[in-house]
Amino acid sequence: MLMPKMKNRLSRKRRIRARVQGTTQKPRMTVYRSLTQMTAQIIDDTSGKTIASASTKELKAKPNAAGAKKLGALIAKKAKDAGISAVVFDRNAYAYHGRVQILADAAREGGLTF
Repeated sequence: MLMPKMKNRLSRKRRIRARVQGTTQKPRMTVYRSLTQMTAQIIDDTSGKTIASASTKELKAKPNAAGAKKLGALIAKKAKDAGISAVVFDRNAYAYHGRVQILADAAREGGLTF
């Protein structure tokens, strides 16, 4: 049996994923955050493949605000190298606040549009 917090989080995630869909021209950028790391992936939902991914573990950075900013810049660079300029942002049931917002802003500064 799921705890109420996790149940609420999963229902938020399902609600968001029902609306957010990535295509080949505009893939989905999803964010995962935990106490130990943050990851960002760019996924083409039509083929089900991950185009680019980055993590704070890869950067050897802490998952704080500074690490989120570095991660946003890195995922934007990897997307540009893969020929992607526009994505759909999937916040993955997290509030668009704090580290998630900092990552999104850094990715926008890196050249991604969403």
